[in-house]
Amino acid sequence: MFSTVLTHRPDDTSHSISMRDRVQIALAIAEEDILKTLLTQCTPPLVQPHLVGAVTAKVGVPVEAHRTVDSVIAFEAVNCALARSPEDIEQQIAAQADSRMLNRQYLAQTRCESDTQVLGQHISLAQAIALLAQSGFSPDQVDAIINVPQEAWHRSWWYALDSDGNLSEPFLRLMRTIRFPDGTFTLQYKDFYAQNKPSCFTSQEERVLIEIRTEHRSFRKTLERINLFRQQLGIAKAILICETMSELEAQGFISQGISIYATSQPLELHTRAHCAHCTNEGCQLHGQGDTGVMMCDRFRVE
Repeated sequence: MFSTVLTHRPDDTSHSISMRDRVQIALAIAEEDILKTLLTQCTPPLVQPHLVGAVTAKVGVPVEAHRTVDSVIAFEAVNCALARSPEDIEQQIAAQADSRMLNRQYLAQTRCESDTQVLGQHISLAQAIALLAQSGFSPDQVDAIINVPQEAWHRSWWYALDSDGNLSEPFLRLMRTIRFPDGTFTLQYKDFYAQNKPSCFTSQEERVLIEIRTEHRSFRKTLERINLFRQQLGIAKAILICETMSELEAQGFISQGISIYATSQPLELHTRAHCAHCTNEGCQLHGQGDTGVMMCDRFRVE
């Protein structure tokens, strides 16, 4: 937990450091898993844990003369992932139609074709291998893509996000490698999908504004400061870190698109709910995608 980083022992000197400085120091030295807790365990959560890639934090980001933002967190928002078992996808497609209609079902699943995209242009062999491995390809798959014949394409099945934020929509991705006389490589790909075009190769960078609330700053002043910095930096998402907060104030900030992270106690709020993402298995609406529920005091996310 991020609040653990803020905990200090009685025999150290951190008791003389202000809350803002303690949080900024924690952000400056925090490892990825700690930063992820801010994104996934704030209220309401900004992203599901399995959809967070690499995370970094910058502290004291300048926005204008003599003014700085407490912190900006940048993270990779995962939008699609390589299927670990292509056979499962093929079986899933086969289960949706009888054997006489199987070819038609495959065509329906891959009926749309994207333009050819560039993953890496004029990069070295080492860079190409690292880029493919980082994207989730196994060593054997990387070797196959690097050595694919000049006019051929490497096929792989992937999952894209569905409307509920789950990686469940299969699509087919074709990749090829163009080799140049100077020893560099260009990696290209195109996707075949049923309806929704994948928005990126694996992930997109998103930024989150971090504001640390001090006791003397009012609700209005805090909101004005966050909105000003969001406008100046072009960042939509924001997290307000505080030690404690009343439910009324928290609801006010949440209604303005600001998530809350309290370091000293958990917030039990009637937060915006989505039954498909809720982990409260005791509710009869658990796991349903379109219930019309907007606010619920039993909404829980792991």
